[in-house]
Amino acid sequence: MKVLIFGGTGFVGLNVAEALLARGHSVTLYDRKQLPAGAGRSLADCRERLTVVQGEITDVDRIDALVKQGFDTIVLGAAITAGDQLERTATSSILEINVMAQIPILSAAIRRGVRRVINLSSASAYGAAGQRYPILDEETPCDPVSFYAISKFTSERSVARLAELHGGDFLSVRLSAVFGPWERIGKVRDTPSLQFQILAEFARGGLALMPGQGVKDWIYAVDAAEAVAVLIEAERPRHRLYNISSGRAWSALQWGEVFAALHPGFECRLASPGEKTFIKTHGGDRAPLSVARMADEFGWRARFGCAESAAAMSTWWTQHTETC
Repeated sequence: MKVLIFGGTGFVGLNVAEALLARGHSVTLYDRKQLPAGAGRSLADCRERLTVVQGEITDVDRIDALVKQGFDTIVLGAAITAGDQLERTATSSILEINVMAQIPILSAAIRRGVRRVINLSSASAYGAAGQRYPILDEETPCDPVSFYAISKFTSERSVARLAELHGGDFLSVRLSAVFGPWERIGKVRDTPSLQFQILAEFARGGLALMPGQGVKDWIYAVDAAEAVAVLIEAERPRHRLYNISSGRAWSALQWGEVFAALHPGFECRLASPGEKTFIKTHGGDRAPLSVARMADEFGWRARFGCAESAAAMSTWWTQHTETC
């Protein structure tokens, strides 16, 4: 298939691209940023099936001309992933990029007969409901609080409504706490995972002092990308919304300890009273996401748990040091 990924050179977009290219599909990445040099080298063997287009997500004419070239699937992955600081300084941009910029893309997809559109949403859409329920499934009532969460929930409803109006095969996925290869921070992403921050301390050759346990239903980006690929290839998904998560909670501290054990001389531990840590948590605790819908319909489950993802990330890091 031919797949167009908006936000394609970003963290999750690159992982989805790798998964699709490994399955033999052709991928076009649309992003305002260039493909990272390390990713270019990593994907060199797939260059005949990989196209990178630089452009703004708000460039309606350019996007329409691109969609006109013909694609089987579009992945909506361009977003401002905002913490408190970006919420304060870029409120209107969060809503513009995460919601309004999608509408012309969806309209172009409808006009050009795109087979399927997949909107990459977030577990943050559950919002305050995450503290009221023991587990979050796709039918759990949402109560988004932050502007980022509000934008993601709104994007889901917009995608679903346009699908109802025009008969499009559009769906959304709620990604849990993602970490892994190609993660980086920037002007549109100020909420790095705890694992990314642990690796940053490792790169500095120091000690990773954790402010807390960091317990979440973490999901390795490779697993998340494979789940998206399953939905792209599915003949007829039965739902318009799917959770993507490991489905089980474990701590980033435990992950850091496993990673440190693979690298003698590096230590990851809780900060003692009075010790300064540069590692920051983002967002409060919430219940884990149920993955029963993905498991029951497609037989998909995450392959990487805490120890497996730490080992995989250690190998990846060793191979891509210059990109991190």
